[in-house]
Amino acid sequence: MGNRAVITTKDKELAIYVHWNGGRDSIQGFLTYCKLKEHRPPEQDSYGWARLTQVIANFFGGSLCIGVQTYASSHKDNYDNGVYIIENWEIVGREFPPETEQTEYKLLDMIMSINDKQPKQEQLTEMEILEKLNQLKINLNNNNEAIKHGN
Repeated sequence: MGNRAVITTKDKELAIYVHWNGGRDSIQGFLTYCKLKEHRPPEQDSYGWARLTQVIANFFGGSLCIGVQTYASSHKDNYDNGVYIIENWEIVGREFPPETEQTEYKLLDMIMSINDKQPKQEQLTEMEILEKLNQLKINLNNNNEAIKHGN
C-alpha cells in the first residue's frame, strides 16, 4: 500500500520513485518548490535530478520513501499515480494516471511544508515564497489552475 508515483523527463532515462505523496498535488508542490529555489531542471543535467531528489528526500526524512533508478526499471503502472513526465518544473505528460487526480493539499500549504523540511540555511522565508509565486504568476486559489500546464 502507498501513494506511489514515478517522476521522469521526456527522455525517459532516469526516474525518481516515491512511495508516499505521489498525488498530483504533492508532486506539483515538489516541482514548484524547486522552481522557486531556481534549481536547474532535471532535463538540463544531473544537478537538476540531484536537487529534486534532495528536496523530496528532505521532505520525507530518513525513511525509505524515495528511490532513484532507470526509467526502464521503474514500477510505472503502480496502481496509484503512475508516471509524471516533467519539463522545466512543470508536469507535461502522464502515463498510467488515476481516474481522478488527488487534490487534497493546497499548493501553498504543500510548498510551506516542503520548505519547513529543508535544512534551515536552505529555507525560503514566507515573504520570499509569496513574492516568487507572484513573479511566476502561479495562482494559489485553485490547485487545478496551479497545474494548468499538466495533462
